[in-house]
Amino acid sequence: MSELPIIQKTYDLIKWYVPILNRLPRNHKFILGDRMITGLYDLLDGLIIAKYASDKLSILESLNSKLDILRHQTRLLLDFNLIEVERYEYVGQLINDIGSDLGGWIKQQRKRQSNP
Repeated sequence: MSELPIIQKTYDLIKWYVPILNRLPRNHKFILGDRMITGLYDLLDGLIIAKYASDKLSILESLNSKLDILRHQTRLLLDFNLIEVERYEYVGQLINDIGSDLGGWIKQQRKRQSNP
């Protein structure tokens, strides 16, 4: 069975990002790093749950805010000089791609709710 593209993109983001976050200096790893890793796994969990849920919209909307939090946390990594600009740009593009897919899914669900 092929996976929804947004789920695969989130999975790939986790595979790429978690090893980087695990190498953060101790004073950032246990607060910011662990929060980000938890947020990434929560995002993946939520997308998989939404895939099977009958009422997807509320789940997807809450995931949208989780994604925005991840964007801000990623920017903090850059501002604290914990990741290079190139990695920041790369991960930013990955997050934006997931955000675009999520926005499209939310739009589709809103349409579905207004036209039963």
